[in-house]
Amino acid sequence: MPAPLPPDDLPPDHLPPDEEPHPPDEGVDEVGHTHANVAGGRLRAATFGAMDGLVTNISLVAGVGASGASGQTIILSGMSGLVAGAFSMALGEFTSVTTQNEQVDAEVLVERRELARHPKAELDELIELFVDLGMREETAAAAAAEIHLDSDKAVNLHLTHELGLDPDDQPSPMVAAVSSFVMFSLGAIIPLLTYLAGFESLTVALLVGAVGLLLAGGLASRFTSQPIWKGALRQLAFGAIAAGATYFVGYLIGVPATG
Repeated sequence: MPAPLPPDDLPPDHLPPDEEPHPPDEGVDEVGHTHANVAGGRLRAATFGAMDGLVTNISLVAGVGASGASGQTIILSGMSGLVAGAFSMALGEFTSVTTQNEQVDAEVLVERRELARHPKAELDELIELFVDLGMREETAAAAAAEIHLDSDKAVNLHLTHELGLDPDDQPSPMVAAVSSFVMFSLGAIIPLLTYLAGFESLTVALLVGAVGLLLAGGLASRFTSQPIWKGALRQLAFGAIAAGATYFVGYLIGVPATG
């Protein structure tokens, strides 16, 4: 007669209900998930640049074309708008991101000065923050004291929780500027493709631009929780409003000149 199995050797289907085997705890590597990097300037600058280029030149082509201008004039106007807009976007992004980073650096100096002048008050502030997050006061005090041993970490943590700033994760002004320049140019060239190919049709050019708006809006929505169709249609609607306005202006101005 075989000896009975010890409890640890019982097959899973013979274990009592409260002793059913559980899957091993998942570690960080097993649970790992990713987030889109939305903190930096690259995605925002690139997306905004492409959208702006598309809408700007679709509107420009619509307005100039509605006035009865020749294909050569439309190309000249569109390329001028592309170059001017790309430089404007790039310089604007560079200035904006640089100013933002300088503001963060200024806040770092303010916080560092406060830590030097009022270390006890800053320490108590961090302890209170940890307690509000659910720590026991003793644990919070120990954690805050350890963090304050490193002034750089203390400054960064205070800025992160007080102002939502991360001094170690600042966007690059040059990356934002180059992204804006390139993406604006790519967006702005789309409405001109048919004219550059020698096919001078305002209707076809606007249709090509509309397809570009749909694709750009759909692509941008992939970085968010929005449905692709919603982002695509929203961008098409915005572009249609802008193009419709400039088409109307071009038509009004062009009628006396061509009549």
